[in-house]
This record gives sequence, C-alpha cells and structure tokens, in this order.
Amino acid sequence: ASFDDLPTRMIELPDGKQSVDLVELVLKYREQLNWSHTNNGELAAFIAYCQAFPTGVLALVDTYDTLVSGIPNFILCALAMNEIGYKALGIRLDSGDLAYLSLEARKMFRFVQEKFNIPGLATWLKIVASNDIGEDTLYALNQQGHSIDTFGIGTHLVTCQNQPALGCVYKLVEFDGHPRIKLSQEINKVSIPGKKILFRLFGRAGFPLVDLMLTTEEVEKYGEPKPGERVMCRHPLDPTKRVVCVPTQVLQLLECIWEGKPNISIPSITEVRSIAMKELTSLRHDHVRYLNPTPYKVSVSELLFETMHDLWRQEAPIAELS
Repeated sequence: ASFDDLPTRMIELPDGKQSVDLVELVLKYREQLNWSHTNNGELAAFIAYCQAFPTGVLALVDTYDTLVSGIPNFILCALAMNEIGYKALGIRLDSGDLAYLSLEARKMFRFVQEKFNIPGLATWLKIVASNDIGEDTLYALNQQGHSIDTFGIGTHLVTCQNQPALGCVYKLVEFDGHPRIKLSQEINKVSIPGKKILFRLFGRAGFPLVDLMLTTEEVEKYGEPKPGERVMCRHPLDPTKRVVCVPTQVLQLLECIWEGKPNISIPSITEVRSIAMKELTSLRHDHVRYLNPTPYKVSVSELLFETMHDLWRQEAPIAELS
C-alpha cells in the first residue's frame, strides 16, 4: 500500500466550504521531523482514517512497530489535522509493554507540542490501552507507573474469570418461630440460626471495626448496642476467638426491603455503584488492599453464639466407632 492507493488526497475542512491536500500536509511534517523511516502503508491507512472520521481519529499503532512507526505516523497525521482545524483523539496500544510504551508515547507528544508550539497537545491526545486487560494487569500497571488515560476492558469484564459464577444458596434459619441450623462437613457451610439483626460498630478513628449479628429477641429485650458500652463479639465458628468492642458509633445495617412486594424504590445501577464505592472508601485501607487484605470481622453476640452451638450439638449426629 502507498499514497497512490488512496481514493483521494483531499480532506474537507471543518467549515465544509473547501478541501485541502491532506497527504501534502502530512508529508510536510514528516520532512520537518525527519521521520522518513516510518511505514508508508500504515501512514496511508492513517490518512484514509482521518479522511473518513476527521473528528474521531483514535489510531491503533502496533501494526508494525509501535515506537518506530505507529506513534510517529499518528503524530504526523495529528499535526496535519490540527493545522486545518481538527483534533485527533489519540492512540490505542494493544500489545507489548503497555506501561513503557505509554510513557514513551507521552514523551513524543510533549516533544512535538514544544517543537511546533501547540499548547495542550500532549494532554488532549489520549492513550488507550487494551489487550486482555484484567484486574491483575491494572494493579501491575499502577505499581509500575504509566501514562494511560483509558483502559479498554472486554473479555475480563463480560466473563468474570476470577469469579466465573456467583454462588447463592437459600438456607432456612427459622421455622414456625424456632431457630434452625444447616450442618455440613465443610465448616464454612454451617449456617447461623435464627432471625437476626446486623449492626456495624465503629472505632475512634471513624473506621468500622466489626459487623455484629444479634438475635431479634435479644435486641427487643436488651436493646441494640450503644456507643461507649462494652460489647462482646464472638467468632461464629471458633470459640477461642472473641473480642470486646467499645464502639464510638453504631449503625444498623439490616433493612427489610421485601414483604410480599418491594418496600423501597429500586435504585438505579449508577446509584448502586455509587453506594458501593462509598462503602468501600469507609473501610480501612488494609481491608481493601489488593495483596493480603486484612479479613474484616463479622461476629455474633454471646447469646447468638450459645444458641448456635447448643443447636449444633443437638442436631449433629453422634458417630459410633467399633
């Protein structure tokens, strides 16, 4: 492919009243920058792209060589388009070392911005990265440092490879006013019996310390946990793990949203996301960090612990050895 393969060398100006020779403009900048080494076929393709979508040029620059040809060819077109009143959008990186290539691309943008005195060019030209990007890649890129503005996430967004299925199981916890328990040889599948109310206890620093489950009966009889009062928090499964908490703030988390029909207006997906992000920012950093996060405590009251383990002993069959 070459410039002779282009159907036309011309491009219509933004006002639509006249056209100019885009190839001539691009080659002018190529000569000024002494970038004659770039691939002609790729440059011709970028010119055709500019002619077809003058206000939406986002060029994939890794067809031949990202740094030697792709980015320089895009810059030549961006400079020519800027001269006649159009602004190219930027580039897309789809292979190679994305962090390194993005930093080098931004350096090249700054270089031509200064050389041709075009304020803001290195900022308005965006760098988009793709290539099977997932959570691990995003974390690694942020650790390395990069100059990427936008991530194109496709496969990992729609396939959820780290959690391919969301397991949801209905477990009965009360029947006819009596608590019920589900036992299992896998201890983490043992259910916590009875009708419960959930509270979040906050510490002096303003962060949540623990979420605490109490039976509805004990809340009705003794009241909910109060700031400044000592509260015993038990691990639901391990009798050796317990902690006394003196909260500075107590927040009831459980809200009934369905009694034969919805009790609340259903929030939009945007509102749900906003609430989730706000809740995440309320947690201590070590609970939400990517590597080795500190487990967040979810505990039961002393009464609920005793109720659960009494029922567990009653319902668990006794094995016989002979």
